Formats: sequence, C-alpha cells, structure tokens
Amino acid sequence: MSGHSHWAGIKHKKGIEDAKRGRVFSKISRLISLAAREGTNQELNPKLKQAIEQAKMANMPKENIERAIKRGSGEIAGEKLESISVEILGPGSTAIIVEGITDNKNRTLSEIKQICQQRGAKIATEGSVKWQFERMGIIGVSFQTQSEKFHSKEEIELLAIEAGAKDIQWYTQNNEDFLEIRTNPDELANVKKTLEEKGLIIDSMELGWVAKQEVQVSENEKETIKKFFEELDDNEAVQNIYSNLNI
Repeated sequence: MSGHSHWAGIKHKKGIEDAKRGRVFSKISRLISLAAREGTNQELNPKLKQAIEQAKMANMPKENIERAIKRGSGEIAGEKLESISVEILGPGSTAIIVEGITDNKNRTLSEIKQICQQRGAKIATEGSVKWQFERMGIIGVSFQTQSEKFHSKEEIELLAIEAGAKDIQWYTQNNEDFLEIRTNPDELANVKKTLEEKGLIIDSMELGWVAKQEVQVSENEKETIKKFFEELDDNEAVQNIYSNLNI
C-alpha cells in the first residue's frame, strides 16, 4: 500500500479554530458556486452534490450553502470563478499538484509563484508533474468518531475492502487516526453509500490525485515542506494540495 500523500488542507474540519472557520467556509462556498454553474439539481449534478456533502461535513450553515448555490446559478450576484490546476516541483524532489478556484487566475498564479520562490520550489510546465499521479476517489474516516459498533480498526478496514476500496491507509492528524479509503473515480459515490449504509461515519470525500510512487525525505526537509504546504493552503483560492511526499 502507498502512504498518505494528500495534504488535508480543508478536508478534516473537526475542531476547526474560529480564526480558520471563515476561511474554510469561504473555500467550500467557492466550490459549491463553481459546481452550481452546471445546474442546481444535485441528482443531475454530482459535482454539486459532492460539494454540498463536503459543506455539511464541515458543519457549514445551511444558509451559507444556499447562498453559494444562488451565486453559482446567477440568481444573486457573485464572483466570476474558474478552476485552476498548478503543477509544482517542490523542495526535496517533491512533485506537487495544487488545485484551486479563483476569481482572478493571473493574480492567484502570481501569489503561488511567489510562495514557491520563497521555499525553493518552482511552477512546472503542464503535464511534467501530473503524470506521476493517478486520479482516484478519496474517502476519509476518523476512527475516534465511529460508534461503538466498530471496536477495532481491522473491522473498518474489512468493511472498506468489502465496499470496493482499491487501497486503504491509516494516518494520524492532530492526534486523530484517519483511514484514507481510495477508490476508482467512478466508484466513489457507491463506495461511500455502502459504507454509510453499514453505519460508518464519513468525514470527507473527493476526487483527488494519488502519487504512483512516493519519496522519502529527512525530518527537517519534511517540516520545511509542511510549512510550504501551509503557506499555499492559506491562500484563499487553494482548495487541495497533493504531493508524492509520504507525509
């Protein structure tokens, strides 16, 4: 099994500090608004359905969700948003993909470039990094928040495999144990549904990028790269950060 290489960013929201809550909600609002441009019916628009589920997992107020949908559909005035994907050659031979949603592509690219320059990284040409990754569905599950129905990690692992997981991996974030469940892209929704029907509480889900092969770096280099990721994640346009670093 490969290790955990996805910088969680806005993924696991339990215990978000108040200072960060507004930024998290702003990012998810952009995700909803962009998805809503393709239609406001969740059953016909899987991107919108997934974005709304992510908002609910983050305990985002219902009125914020509805307002974001209206902005995306044009019912109320809003920013003209577009998605961006930036490939980066990072410190320690790391390959990085940054995905975002912005109202000014040139400004966001300039801001990301500046952060890269400060950390010894550089923006790569299109395709020179992404080939090192595979598109996959990613589901996050916290062991600590599960009901008493599940007494061990092994029980959850078995359930994930039976539901159709292609790969699974435990990792620790903020002293909490998470199972990252990876699926084929077209099986993400069905696997999530099966897990929930079995009583599992889902913390996050998305279509993301998983490194085909990961790199190991020293602890000092790892801390430097984590700070780099934190600076990228602080940018309001950045939604997700993926790398081939085994975090």
